Amino acid sequence: MKLHFTDYLIIALYFLFVIGVGFIIKKRIKSSNDFLNSSRSIPLWISSLAFISANLGAQEVLGMVASGAKYGIMTVHFYWVGAIFAMVFLGVFMMPFYYGSKARSVPEYLLLRFDEKTRALNAITFAVMTVFSSGISLYALAKLLEVILHWNFDISIAIAAGIVMIYTFLGGLTSAVYNEVLQFFLIVLGLSPLVIIALYDVGGWSAIKSSLTPEMTHAWKYMYTAKENPMGVNFMSLIFGLGFVMSFGYFCTDFLVVQRAMIAKNINAAQRTPIIAAIPKMLMPLIVVLPGIIAITLMKSSFASKGFQLPTTSTGEIDYTMTLPTMLSHYYKTGILGVGITALLASFMSGMAGNVTAFNSVFTYDIYQSYFGKNKSDTHYLQVGKLVTVLGVIFSIATAYIAKSFNNINDFLQLVFSFVNGPLFATFLLGMFWKRTTSDGAFWGLLAGTIFAALTHGCSIAEGKGGWIYPLYEIKSGMGQAFIVASISWIGNFVTTIIVSLFTKPKEEILLKGLVYSLTDKPPINKEKWYKKTIPLSIILIIVTILLNIIFF
Repeated sequence: MKLHFTDYLIIALYFLFVIGVGFIIKKRIKSSNDFLNSSRSIPLWISSLAFISANLGAQEVLGMVASGAKYGIMTVHFYWVGAIFAMVFLGVFMMPFYYGSKARSVPEYLLLRFDEKTRALNAITFAVMTVFSSGISLYALAKLLEVILHWNFDISIAIAAGIVMIYTFLGGLTSAVYNEVLQFFLIVLGLSPLVIIALYDVGGWSAIKSSLTPEMTHAWKYMYTAKENPMGVNFMSLIFGLGFVMSFGYFCTDFLVVQRAMIAKNINAAQRTPIIAAIPKMLMPLIVVLPGIIAITLMKSSFASKGFQLPTTSTGEIDYTMTLPTMLSHYYKTGILGVGITALLASFMSGMAGNVTAFNSVFTYDIYQSYFGKNKSDTHYLQVGKLVTVLGVIFSIATAYIAKSFNNINDFLQLVFSFVNGPLFATFLLGMFWKRTTSDGAFWGLLAGTIFAALTHGCSIAEGKGGWIYPLYEIKSGMGQAFIVASISWIGNFVTTIIVSLFTKPKEEILLKGLVYSLTDKPPINKEKWYKKTIPLSIILIIVTILLNIIFF
């Protein structure tokens, strides 16, 4: 991959711009609430684009393209099964709890609904998860700089981390949010030409279908057993593991995405944020899945004249993580290559910054303020938040080296989610819809779910990962392993929470008002036009999503 002066100039201008945004936003930061939560002042269109952009980090852009090459069109399930329905549920049912409770974070909501120990356990596990997620983004960014600019990997790690740290340190969440909006447009505009050019080059979708095996081009047809499809999952594993546990666990309880809705100006805007974000989310496979499918098509013998080849790892395996950079190098020329690379850099920085800002909010409010620095001045918490931002970046550097051992960063990411979001969703589901759920039940259920996740991973092995206790059974793919780990962790939490709750004393109903669905006042009816209402938009989204699944069955 050879860059010219124009390409370097485009990349340099982008770096200068995002740092400049940090300096501009810095002037508006007057309190810890400004720095960590944007004082709930962000307009609806900004919060919606930030919602999808925070989710559109390196894990999605680089990871989903890699998964498209590795698993084919089945990767769309992460959108049409594993995203849209959960985003609708978040907007319709869960945002009234989050926004109405005035909680500053997901762990703080757990404190209000349950107790201190439940909040503490979730805060710790979430902090660990965000650091791992941020590390994945950092690894991807550094890997890209290594391949493109031929920089040493270690130097690339340091430079990439430094740039993200500067603008998040200066402007906090607000800086991250506004840069995320910019990054969304850069990603879409930077990668759309690649899809058009590459799809034309291979002869369209019909040519792809004739070149690849049928299981690579059908989303549902080959899912009766795990052996029939490249992802190594069956129908029930996908529906329950991905479509229910992991998707709802991520979009409904992961503070990284929930935070983007919580910063909206009012409850109606907060509810509509994930709903509006679901519209571009539904179409995102065109940009982040299709290039991977095209890449694997180009490697077939019938396209040998194109001269396209994906790189391999030191063990001789295809390095799926490098699918998108290789496609950009193959199709983009001077100038537009700089735009494409900038789009990639934007996705990495968006993902990392999103995780760092979520980490500093949770650590400052739910760990430091609660246990180490009670009743301090607001200026003190502001300074702590900035210090934690630096620490979050340092921890991310360490986890970036762990991500290096995976040939598909999306597999690693989903495994991390299965440990944290899987059991957490069971806690939320019971806590919000079963008022009999007790604080002890929530804590022991959450702990049990995490333990079940560890045991399942330790007793299974997939692509050489896991089996650290004893490999009792083998799973075809790392993705399939993540779905199973998530499913068992959710079930373990759900059952444990119910059993413990039945033998312990629940909170009085008066203390649960606004925290349990049956005891919460419903948001006032929105008298605006139908396209500004949550329910009609949700129904349309669900219908379109079902139709897409049918079309690509």
